Amino acid sequence: MAWRGLAAEFLQVPAVTRAYTAACVLTTAAVQLDLLSPFQLYFNPHLVFRKFQVWRLLTNFLFFGPLGFSFFFNMLFVRRRFRYCRMLEEGSFRGRTADFVFMFLFGGVLMILLGLLGSLFFLGQALTVMLVYVWSRRSPQVRVNFFGLLTFQAPFLPWALMGFSMLLGNSILVDLLGIAVGHIYYFLEDVFPRQPGGKRLLLTPASCEYWRKLLLDAPEEDPNYLPLPEEQPGPLQQ
Repeated sequence: MAWRGLAAEFLQVPAVTRAYTAACVLTTAAVQLDLLSPFQLYFNPHLVFRKFQVWRLLTNFLFFGPLGFSFFFNMLFVRRRFRYCRMLEEGSFRGRTADFVFMFLFGGVLMILLGLLGSLFFLGQALTVMLVYVWSRRSPQVRVNFFGLLTFQAPFLPWALMGFSMLLGNSILVDLLGIAVGHIYYFLEDVFPRQPGGKRLLLTPASCEYWRKLLLDAPEEDPNYLPLPEEQPGPLQQ
């Protein structure tokens, strides 16, 4: 019965967040079970462009570290980040699945290009930080209760996550990359178009909309839809 409840809850998650979460969980679990090796997944330009191992362009976003002391703490933070990914898809991207997919593509390509400068091999954490950053900037009035320790406005959340990541001994370069790419997307999508003479530069390709209709066939708006607590008006969000 517990599995049925978990499956039912998982199926309520929007399509893009559900697909990305499942891919990350399955990939990371496969490594823990020795079905895959991190050396088969990490981003390596030589192997991608000379050996045509193009899957590395995707798999480096799906693995979140080997089993160890910090693994469980990292998973706790990753779980929260996926929650904000869901809120982003159900909030400002509700009914705009193609635009949400395009944000993933834009962020992924930019992270790979910038990651070359820092020799970063796994970018899944950076991608989730980007999603958190965009959500936080679009929800400036939301107050976040951070594990019952701190309470602050949503725009401070990415920096709080980076601070705790640093306490766990992780490199902050990955978090900074996610914040930087998130800010670039936020500026181009939300800030620049509202400036005098500005316009929207990030136009979702028609191909994304075509595949969205073909694969997802987005359902009609549910009149009984109830957003997550973080998306509802209120003085404090957990």
